[in-house]
Amino acid sequence: MAIAQALLPEFDQEMAYTRKALERVPDDKFDWKPHDKSSTLGALAGHLATLTSLVQFAMTGDSLDMATRPKSPKLNNRAEVLAAFDKGVAEARKAIAGASDEYLMKPWSLRNGSQTFFSVPRAGVLRTFFLNHLIHHRGQFTVYLRLNNVPVPSIYGPSADENPFA
Repeated sequence: MAIAQALLPEFDQEMAYTRKALERVPDDKFDWKPHDKSSTLGALAGHLATLTSLVQFAMTGDSLDMATRPKSPKLNNRAEVLAAFDKGVAEARKAIAGASDEYLMKPWSLRNGSQTFFSVPRAGVLRTFFLNHLIHHRGQFTVYLRLNNVPVPSIYGPSADENPFA
């Protein structure tokens, strides 16, 4: 089985779970944050919505320089978050589906100017720097939802608000 074909089912599932969570972001809570050092709920939703750009960086270049990377757009409401997410997911899925094993095994680096943080095969970037990163922030996002009394969707199993097995 090709690497892309092995990654796509997990990609599709994680994107569906993430969209289900993002659908719940309340427009009137975009500026809420649990702590002074925390991101706002809106910023975190925007980060989740635009994380698919990491796939584009990994699939179209040999590295990403954090010192010169383009800034993500500020998303102001749920509709903008979902539109950005849906567009990014479609583009990322297409890029992954069209990649050969040979291309996915070529090294890709994350840098900040002359400092290289890591160099790994693109397949590793998709798995760790993208999917694991997305899953981490989605978990953080669902805690933000809980703290705002927004029902948390079931993801890998029941939540206190949804039990698909009941």
